[in-house]
Amino acid sequence: MKKSTVIILIVLAVILLWGVTAYNNLVSKEENVNRQWSNVETQYQRRADLIPNLVNTVKGYAAHENETLQSVVEARSKATGITVSGSDLTPEKLAEYQRAQGAVSSAIGKLLAIAENYPDLKANQNFLELQAQLEGTDNRISVARTNYNGAAKEFNTSIRRFPNNILAGMCGFEKCAYFEAAEGAEQAPRVEF
Repeated sequence: MKKSTVIILIVLAVILLWGVTAYNNLVSKEENVNRQWSNVETQYQRRADLIPNLVNTVKGYAAHENETLQSVVEARSKATGITVSGSDLTPEKLAEYQRAQGAVSSAIGKLLAIAENYPDLKANQNFLELQAQLEGTDNRISVARTNYNGAAKEFNTSIRRFPNNILAGMCGFEKCAYFEAAEGAEQAPRVEF
């Protein structure tokens, strides 16, 4: 064999090895993004599962606050009706998901504010436990969203860097959307009775 043929074969082998390694690395990062997204969904589902218990607990004390209770139930229903798969994390779908979850947060905030007017309810152990569970879940949601954004950043950076960008384009890897602050998040929510 000629020396030039051997050199060409070695170069092709190195390029092939790089391609396989880079592809596998991108797949691993994409799977990490999907896993982190699943963690976000799990925490939102946990919150959705707690809401009926909270509503029923408050309902016993505040029967005439039916409109607020109904808005919580409706917001929960809308939020659980929106699903976004890990393979379809477009900015538009993520924004729609965030809006629905934001409506749930707002409705829960109003419900908890109404509970302030009911001293017996505030002292009820079930209510206190549910309130603590919701607060803990909101913290878990925040952590899960932060972890998702970190995984998405790592993946997006990988598919944009040279020479991975060439391979990512050929193999159909696309950028993942980030969670962003909701419009008006910089302002404290106002609760009015």
